[in-house]
Amino acid sequence: MDLGSLLAYWPFVLGLMATGVVSGVAAGLLGIGGGAVIVPALSNALLLMGYDGDIVQHVAVGTSLAIIIPTGIMSARAHHKRGALDMDILKLWAPVIVIGTFVGGLMAGWYSGDVLRVVFAVMAFVIAANIVFGFQTRLMGHLHGSSLTHRISAFIVGYMSSLMGIGGGSLTVPTLVAFGQSMHRAVGTSAAIGVAIAVSGTLGFIISGWSVANLPPLSFGYINLLALALVGVLAALCAPLGAALAHRMDQKTLKYVFAIFLVAVGLNMLWKVIFG
Repeated sequence: MDLGSLLAYWPFVLGLMATGVVSGVAAGLLGIGGGAVIVPALSNALLLMGYDGDIVQHVAVGTSLAIIIPTGIMSARAHHKRGALDMDILKLWAPVIVIGTFVGGLMAGWYSGDVLRVVFAVMAFVIAANIVFGFQTRLMGHLHGSSLTHRISAFIVGYMSSLMGIGGGSLTVPTLVAFGQSMHRAVGTSAAIGVAIAVSGTLGFIISGWSVANLPPLSFGYINLLALALVGVLAALCAPLGAALAHRMDQKTLKYVFAIFLVAVGLNMLWKVIFG
């Protein structure tokens, strides 16, 4: 894509830049890697540019995972400086979650764009309900000392995160809270886990999208390099701001902000499935 093409798509470029700022703050604030913002924003932008709906969702999910790599690193560093990163949990989860994410990334090509949107929406509603009503804590709280439970949870989180295009925070945070972590420590640890998810998932989406035709310009498999550059840089720069804000909020407020955010994103995805 040359300079003339970029100028013709200046609203798209500005939209990506705004997405980077918002997703970066969200990454630091909620430990979510920003994917819950990036996926619907990038998907809508590409649809407006006339690209096929199935390809659009895969590119949005794959590119989101790639963007989460620098964002997650910046967010995790900011939380680590505040003592909110549990290295024991990170070492337990990381190897298994990498496997789950890679498998999900490879399998993503089997699913249509609408299937990925429905998965995203349903999981967002379930996670939001869990944050408000806390049923996961009642179901899993007594298993917090089991390494096997941690590993099974890590695989599931990795697999689902790769299909959603998120850094896993919306799944990892409530799981770690159910296992006895404080909200702040769960958010900080989730940010680091999100980096492992993003690296593995990105590789899977590069492979699964390698031979796909009619991808947007500057795409590497399902990873769009223009969106990666614009959104990724701004998101990484803004993630520490979100982390600082998270540590000024009480845990109850942080939970409700997280839940409202997920419901809004889920409704957006269902709207696209139903009304196109």
